[in-house]
Amino acid sequence: MAKTLTIKDPVSGESYTLEYTRKTVEIMEKQGFIAEDVDRKPMTMLPALFAGAFIARHRFVKREVIDRIYARLPRKDELLPKLVEMYNEPILSLMEEPTPDEGSEGNMDWTANW
Repeated sequence: MAKTLTIKDPVSGESYTLEYTRKTVEIMEKQGFIAEDVDRKPMTMLPALFAGAFIARHRFVKREVIDRIYARLPRKDELLPKLVEMYNEPILSLMEEPTPDEGSEGNMDWTANW
């Protein structure tokens, strides 16, 4: 199950569930997001990382609203590592081996021919 993060706005009563999926990570990469650049370009990449977490479940929330939500959040120093952990999860799942209990009968095999 994907890791999610919930943000509740006490003023509007709106609740946002942030999540990254393989598809949202792909969308972010196509938009120019590079995870390794977070340390080198924090003014660009940290807001992009946060905004990208809205794509899976809140695609049509405007960027201005996302920026206002981010500005009102406390404990950003704790939030950002959680976002990075969530972002990495779909990437790690892409490289996982099939589990034996899934039945090896249907698993593919490959052979190098050189």
